[in-house]
Amino acid sequence: MSLGLLKLAVVGSRSAYGRLAGIAGGVAIGVCLLLLLWGGANGLSARDDRGAWLRETGHPSVAASPTEDPTTSRPGTPVPLTPATVLMEANPVEVFRDQLINRRDVAALDSATVRIPGIGKPPKPGHYYASPALQRLIESTPSDELGDRFGTFAGTMDDAALPGPDSLIVVTGATEAELRRNGRAFLVSGFTSDPYGGSAAAYNTVLSIGAIAVFFPVLLLISIVTGLGAAQRRERFATLRLIGASPQVVSRIAAVETAVPSLIGAVLGIVLALVLRPAAAQIPVNGTRMFAADLTTGWWAAAVVVAVVVAASALVAAHRTTRAGIGPLGVTRAVHEKAPTMWRIVPLLAGLAAMITAVLMIRVLEVRVPWLESPLLILGFLLIVVGIVVIGPWLTRLVSRMALRQARSAAAVIAASRIQKTPGATFRSVSGLVIAVFVVSVFAGASSIIESTEAPPARPGLLQPTSLHATVSAGHTPAQAAETARQASKLPGIRSATVGYGPAVLSERDAGPEIYLRAADAPGLGFEDIPATGTVAVDTSFLHYWTAQPLTLTPAPAAQLDGMVPVVIVLGTDGTPEAMDRARTALDGSGLTAIPATSPVDFKLQSTGRLIQGLAVLAYLGMFVAIAIAGLSLAVATAAAVLDRKRVLGLMRLMGMPVSVLRRIITREAAVPLLTVLLLSVGLGFVVAWLMVTFINDTYRVTWPAPAYFIALGLSLLLALGAVTATFSLIRGNTAMTATRFE
Repeated sequence: MSLGLLKLAVVGSRSAYGRLAGIAGGVAIGVCLLLLLWGGANGLSARDDRGAWLRETGHPSVAASPTEDPTTSRPGTPVPLTPATVLMEANPVEVFRDQLINRRDVAALDSATVRIPGIGKPPKPGHYYASPALQRLIESTPSDELGDRFGTFAGTMDDAALPGPDSLIVVTGATEAELRRNGRAFLVSGFTSDPYGGSAAAYNTVLSIGAIAVFFPVLLLISIVTGLGAAQRRERFATLRLIGASPQVVSRIAAVETAVPSLIGAVLGIVLALVLRPAAAQIPVNGTRMFAADLTTGWWAAAVVVAVVVAASALVAAHRTTRAGIGPLGVTRAVHEKAPTMWRIVPLLAGLAAMITAVLMIRVLEVRVPWLESPLLILGFLLIVVGIVVIGPWLTRLVSRMALRQARSAAAVIAASRIQKTPGATFRSVSGLVIAVFVVSVFAGASSIIESTEAPPARPGLLQPTSLHATVSAGHTPAQAAETARQASKLPGIRSATVGYGPAVLSERDAGPEIYLRAADAPGLGFEDIPATGTVAVDTSFLHYWTAQPLTLTPAPAAQLDGMVPVVIVLGTDGTPEAMDRARTALDGSGLTAIPATSPVDFKLQSTGRLIQGLAVLAYLGMFVAIAIAGLSLAVATAAAVLDRKRVLGLMRLMGMPVSVLRRIITREAAVPLLTVLLLSVGLGFVVAWLMVTFINDTYRVTWPAPAYFIALGLSLLLALGAVTATFSLIRGNTAMTATRFE
């Protein structure tokens, strides 16, 4: 291949330089997004690996006797603590201002060899290690609202054990007797490296589908920008053929002239990704940001992305040129596309069938095939995305045929005729926006889920949302519980303090079905119909947030409290965050409670729906990226269509057609394919979202999307309008009389 031929094909005009710059700029944006997506996937994986130790469940600290009668309350034999083990308790609920705190209470021998991640040697009783974010929170908050729960500060945890810089984690030291008291502690000899536990498949599936959803529009963008100026390039290639260049040489020239700006753009994309990496790390995902180092992909990954993008761009350019069949006289007639057939619906139906099969296997047939479930769902999603792009031209052609029959103006006839002859090229210009609408609908549907079990509203006979309760561990006297309640009632914002009694603590088998309390304390729990007696009883389900029907009090003999033990302390507050946290700290720091204080509204923070809802930020980020890429793709594709047809449009103007009619033609050519597949994309998006969340948990329900979804849809349509409007200046400038001087 001659260097002179390459110069002749590539350089020589201002528009040629502009085309090359457009290709480089588009590829730079695409490569930047690809690298950030790759880095984000690595970052999420690294973050979950660092937090894997928090999922450690160890082994039982009590060995049950094989001859033990399960109906008795006789405790099992404690497994002795050794230097090779530590006793650990993972508190299920530790909340501060609607934020979950990961708390681990640890007891160990002085000679313990087990090392706690991020700390090393276990803390001494009464001391704690906290993550930097939690320690800053403790130092900036009154001690009676947070700090008094944990003891004396011993040091901060290392970043190597933290999922992210905003993680709230605390490891407190305790005595062996304290942790064995409630029977919930377990023995740990090492810490797990499995970051997901039983939800690994669901977690990875959600992330894989999200990556595909954002990755696909990026590929469409790169594909569109590398096809800029196709008509102008065909003219130059025809000139090369006229002076003797063979078709093979022309194809190689096309590959090189696309590869060079693609390579420049890819390198610029790497630089842009490096610049934007610190900003991308500030995006919170599931409650915490990522460390900037988590987004590092490595030079090998950047080299792979550059090599693949450049090679793919070059090969596609060579293939398009060869397929065009450019001869010495160029392309004298417009080549009509092969009419799309109904068979184009097959990939879409296959994708839906794959996703439905995966859901039916788990939720209906209850057949578990772990190696097949997630791949089916991911493959189904990929086929649906591809199927939308494949079926688009067929649907567009059907609609254009109907529009042609109803056409009543020159613009309508010309636009419908071109769409019918070139449905593929016409739909390709809006395919990015169509996919963006589909992706936005998937993200909006998935992030709108709620669980079918919701907390009941506040009413008499139910535990009030502004109250907190904590069960009392074994070994404490009524006087101790009463003193704790009395001290708590003096705190600001605490309106009532009630002690409930029973024959045994609630964690033991001898615990009765009812909780007994003094009738004078009942109003503080929200009861109105109180029996005229000194002591009343209520069912233990009163403490459960899922209890939906109000409970009633039953009278009990006054002497019923004699010989009973305290089982629960309930504090009523004024509902302010400060009072709620003050009540939590009073109960958790009392040394009486078996588990941290909880409120009826805390269950939402612990819901397994956080697996998806925790990724809501990523979902809305995905919406933004997809819409931005789609708008850019539509603008580029519409401009390319105007430039490629400037001679035809110029001849129309020469014959007297006003510029306004040409603008209406371009607008119709963009609007028809977009509106044709828009409703399909929205509907499929929510169907896919429902299948995804049902695959994870069938107690989830996809609800009405958040207002952000409708804002995103409106933004998509505005971007489409703006992209088409931006080409109006090109129409006037490229359809002047000089555009017809080509013979």
